[in-house]
Amino acid sequence: MEDTTFPDLGALSDKELKDLIANLTEEENEISYKRRVLHGRIDILRAELVNRLRQKREHGDTMISGDDVEQLTEILAGKAQQPPPDDAA
Repeated sequence: MEDTTFPDLGALSDKELKDLIANLTEEENEISYKRRVLHGRIDILRAELVNRLRQKREHGDTMISGDDVEQLTEILAGKAQQPPPDDAA
């Protein structure tokens, strides 16, 4: 597990401080890249969903099913199942 405690800045040398800045900047760049990739994937998935819905409409299919309405009703009533917590292992 990564150490997330903040160091005693007064105890760091100039080189250690510069190294820490460089490491954190590199980590931030990696996270930003991953976030952009995820957003790109989400955009692709949304575009596919829109295309599928458009095709359903063009074929005269129902775009919202009874299951969709039931699930939405449960969500709005607060009865929807919550996903298990990430640390539930």
